[in-house]
Parts: sequence; C-alpha cells; structure tokens
Amino acid sequence: MKRLITSTVGGQPAAATGNRVASLNPSRLDDVVAEVALADADTFAAACRSARRAQKAWADVPAPVRGRVVANLGRLVEANFEALSALVTREVGKTLTEARGEVQEIVDTCDFFLGEGRRLYGQTVPSEMPDKQLFTFRVPVGVAAIVTAGNFPVAVPSWYLVPALLCGNAVVWKPAEYAAACAEAFAELIRRAGVPKGVFEVVYSDGPNTYAGLEAGLREGLIDKIGFTGSSEVGARIGELAGRHLQSACLELGGKNPMVITEDADLDLAVHGALFAGFGTAGQRCTSLGTLIVHDSVLDEFTRRLEDAVQGAVVGDPADPSVLYGPLMSERFAERYDGFLDWIEDHHRVSGSSGTGRITADNPRAGFVGDPAAGLFYHPVLVHGVRPEDKIFQQETFGPMVGVTRYSTLEEAIELADAPGYGLSAAIYTTDPRKAFEFRRGTRAGMVSINNSTSGAEAHLPFGGNGRSGNGSRQSGVWVLDQFTRWQSMNWDYSGRLQRAQMDTLTISPDLDYRLDPE
Repeated sequence: MKRLITSTVGGQPAAATGNRVASLNPSRLDDVVAEVALADADTFAAACRSARRAQKAWADVPAPVRGRVVANLGRLVEANFEALSALVTREVGKTLTEARGEVQEIVDTCDFFLGEGRRLYGQTVPSEMPDKQLFTFRVPVGVAAIVTAGNFPVAVPSWYLVPALLCGNAVVWKPAEYAAACAEAFAELIRRAGVPKGVFEVVYSDGPNTYAGLEAGLREGLIDKIGFTGSSEVGARIGELAGRHLQSACLELGGKNPMVITEDADLDLAVHGALFAGFGTAGQRCTSLGTLIVHDSVLDEFTRRLEDAVQGAVVGDPADPSVLYGPLMSERFAERYDGFLDWIEDHHRVSGSSGTGRITADNPRAGFVGDPAAGLFYHPVLVHGVRPEDKIFQQETFGPMVGVTRYSTLEEAIELADAPGYGLSAAIYTTDPRKAFEFRRGTRAGMVSINNSTSGAEAHLPFGGNGRSGNGSRQSGVWVLDQFTRWQSMNWDYSGRLQRAQMDTLTISPDLDYRLDPE
C-alpha cells in the first residue's frame, strides 16, 4: 500500500478530506509512486494563516543564520543526491542524467544563496541636509505563495523557496500533484535543514482550489507575494488576481523559443544544440526549442543532418544512459500533446521518426529501449514548411515537436523569432560576432544563447522572460532578491531642528554668466 501524501498546516499533516489522486510512473503506468490527498481552498488559506503567524519570528533570525539553514539544505541534498535523482526519474520520467543535473541545480542554488545571507546589503546615502543620514534596507515581503509545475519538480521550486526563505519570508508551496512524491522528499529536506514549523507549508491541490485559496489568502491580507511557474494562460489569471489586490506576481511562463541557424553556422554543432533543445526532457521544458529558423542557403543541408540525428536518437526507458528522452510526464500532458499533433497541416512535411503520436507495437520506433506499451512514450517530430500563420508556429507545443521555417535576411529572422509574442529564450548559431550581437539587440527574449541550446540555466544568472513568457520578473542570482524583499528607506535627522527637504537646503550662488576672454 502506498503512503498517502498530505498537505501541512502549522508543520503538521492536514486532514485528508479532499479527493485523492495517484501519481504514476509515466514509464510504467502500473507503478503507483504515491497517493495524494488534494486539499481544498480552506486548507490553502489555513496554511497561509499559519505562515503569517510564523513569519515575523523567522524574519527576526539574523540573515547570516538563515544563510546557514540554506547551507544545511545544500549539504542534505548532496547527501541524498542519488535517491532524489532516482525519484525524479521515476515520477516524472526525466532521464537519470537530466535528473542528476536537476538535483545539482538545487545544490548550486544553495551554494550561491548561503552567502547572500551576509550580503543582503542596503546603502548609506548622503543627505542634502547637514547632520542628517539616509539609509536603505532590504526587508522581507512577508508570506510568499509559490505555485510550481512538475517538469522540473525540485530545481525550479528551489529558485523560489531558497531565496524566499533566506530573505526572511514564510512560504506556502503548492507543487504539481503529479510530482507530489518529489515535492514531499524535497520539502522534508527543507524542514530537516532547520526551517521552523509554520515557516514552510506545503499544500497539494488542484487548479481551481489553488486559485480559490490564493484569492482567499489575498482577500484576508495573508499573502504578500505570488510566485508562479506554468502556462501563459494560467499566469495571466494569476497576475490579474494579484493586481486586483495590489500585489505583484513573479511569473515564469511558457515559451515558443526560436533558434536561428545562419549561413555561416557550424552545422554539426547546431544539430547537437537543436537535438538537445528540442527533444531533451521530451520537449517538456519552458525553454525547449519551438521553431528552427534556418537560412535559405543551408536549409537543405542542415535539415538533412538534423533528420539523421533525430532518426538515430534513442527513445525509451529513462534509466538507460543511451536514451535521449523518456515519456511524457502524465496522461494529462499526453492527451494535450495529442491535440498539438492535430495542428499539423497538409502543407507541412513531417520527419524524425517512423511515425507520429504514441509509440506502440503498431506504431513502433526503431531502436526503442524498453517496453513502449508500459508508458507514455511519443515519437519525435520535425515539422517542415511551418508558416508564421500556423498554430504550430504561434503556440507552445509542450512535447517532442519542433517546427522548421526559413529566412533570407537576419532582420527577417529576428522578426520571425519574436512574432509569436513569447520572450523567454532564444538562440543563434553563427561564427560572425556581428550577427550574434545584432540578434541579441533585436530579440525580446529575456535569455539569449550564442552557439548553445535554448535550454540551460545557471544558478547565478537571471532566469525569466517577457511578453507571453512572463512579466519581466527574474529568478536566480541576486536579481531574484527583488522579488522576495522590498526596499525600506530611513532618514535620521540629528540636527535638533526640523529640516525640510527641498526647502531648507543650502543655496549655492554660481556666476554662470562668466566667460573666458578669447586670446
């Protein structure tokens, strides 16, 4: 019998009163990883109240000490590295190599932020008045409600949870229910690192109850910040909800990430980058490659090489080290991806595999590793001849599908890259530095790669997008501190008299009419 995973309120398990769902291994659907009790909106609000009660005491803990808690978490993750990696592979189907990279990202994040506990700097600012000093301080926002997706079930949450806790906030985390076992394991490591009860709550819930819980928490003044990773459509609703309550949301949303292949590109290198960007994690990253934009002069040669690479890529059991990608994460995502395949039109040419859709005995994939009938495995798809008006060009297709289109001038390529209205990640392959910088200057993407994949975040670099990909907020590095702190200014006048700014300032009398005599 599988252990039941429940939400926490006040650091204690909440009553399992809601519906229950099974989290399944997408590589072996007969393997139930966990049973999850879904909480209702009242439980979410109760967790926010508990976090509110605990937050002030946590904020009073000196920031360097909170940094030691972050350090403890990093060491705990290292000590449980292989077990957590294996759980990520089992529950969301990520290859073991990628799962280990994901867990390493938590370690990197902790290593970076443990030092920020000693660098939550303010400034001493000169005053325009004598005998007066001005100061600025970073103060925690209060209670942060964090809602994350399951494609990166532990790494992306760490981008929110680690800096939020370091800055003195309390956190209510709503992870994806289909990745609940990963979330529970990570949450336990956070608690064991020394986070006090009530400061960190975890609520497992579905979309409607989460939204209702956020609405209730905002209405009661319990939530001071929302962090959300998910689709652009849901992100728009979350941002609207936060705005109605005069709060800002940190939104990390979808992407239709372009990759431009110039006429002078190293084509073999570009093929490697496109293969990983488009089909790593089965195309289920927000930074996955959406559309290849290839120069006319190299279109035929590049696509020939890419087709060979995709045809030869190994799909199947994610525990096998030869596999490029495993299954889609859950039946819900598989059903949605089936709908994206319906967007393939008569003017498109499809390549990359012996079929499209789910890999089965009747729809086989050459070189498949494992039993395709056991899980949610799908053929990789290259869609050639994509046009700007096509749905495949305009919309995110979350899965192993990459569109291919052509261009003739770099100006046209930049226009195509930005046309869908997203703005998360963009890449260009070129050996000409001028093209690289022109592309960087022209694209709206928040992250730009030169001769590299559209995917690949580092813990000390800002992560985030613009347009349909986000509201300009950034995660990772020092930039995320602006999401989880607010600036407080203080002026201290020790002159013994009232000094009025802009009115009682010292006046300088220059002679601005003076001119040097010409020789």
